[in-house]
Amino acid sequence: MASFVYNEIKRALAEGEIDLGSGGDDIRVALVMSNTTADTEDDADVIDDFTTLDEYDGANYVRKALANEAVAEDAGNDRAEFDADDVTWSALGAGTRQCVGAVLYKHVTDDTDSVPIAFIDLADFDGNGGDVTVQWNAEGILQVT
Repeated sequence: MASFVYNEIKRALAEGEIDLGSGGDDIRVALVMSNTTADTEDDADVIDDFTTLDEYDGANYVRKALANEAVAEDAGNDRAEFDADDVTWSALGAGTRQCVGAVLYKHVTDDTDSVPIAFIDLADFDGNGGDVTVQWNAEGILQVT
């Protein structure tokens, strides 16, 4: 699997319909397991469009809102970078399958109107009751060129 940005969010960025940086939109993250189709369905317009989300089901798992979102210009690399604080799940139990990735999305009301932003490929893991932290890339979660 590879990380990618969903097509609908590319359109929404071009139209100015999403605010990644100043906290104007509620950006959240969901963990997904190995049966997900979120890693291949780049045309999904809302979360409910995924054939199989296969959201993580281990103890103490919940979707998390990102904190301290920011967009910065990286002039040296000719791009903009979107970043936020790393996300931690405390005492995360094992899921029925390995976690393989994270889906960033713009939360609106529920999965019928919340827009997927990006699939982020993660090193596969099983929760074991300890804390699990998703550490975003040092160059930002997303880079727009």
